[in-house]
Amino acid sequence: MGQIHAPEGANKKKTIVGRGASSKGRTCGRGFNGQNSRSGGGVRPGFEGGQMPLYRRVARRGFSNYPFKKEYVVVSLDVINEAFKDGETVNLQALKDLCIVKGNGVEAKILSNGEISKKVVVEGLKVSASAAEKIKAAGGEIR
Repeated sequence: MGQIHAPEGANKKKTIVGRGASSKGRTCGRGFNGQNSRSGGGVRPGFEGGQMPLYRRVARRGFSNYPFKKEYVVVSLDVINEAFKDGETVNLQALKDLCIVKGNGVEAKILSNGEISKKVVVEGLKVSASAAEKIKAAGGEIR
C-alpha cells in the first residue's frame, strides 16, 4: 500500500514482428500485397516513383572553395593596446590565451581601429596596411 505505480495500460510489452503467431504474425505489419510486403522489396533512397529525383533535378556545376575557406577574426589595435604590455609578442597563441580569439582553425587579422601607443612585436598574423603603419609608428615591428 502507498506505493506509486504506473496506471493500467501505461507499460506495454514491445511488439517483436516476424517471430511467430504470438507477435504480429503472418504479414508482420507489412500489409498484404505489393512491393514493400516482399522480402528485398522497397525502393532505393531518393527514389520518387519515376519522377526525376531531387538529387538529379538540382544543378551541380562549378567548383566550391567552401571546405577550404579560412575564417579570420578581426582584432582592433585598441584591443591590442589594452591587452598587451610594451615589448610583448602578439601572435595567435597569445590572443587565444587572453580569450581575444576563440575557436579552433581560426585565424586573426589586425585592423587599424583605434590607436596604439605600445611597442609590440606582431608575429604570424595578417595585418592591414594602415594597422602596420600605426604599429611601426609606435615603435613596434611586424614579423
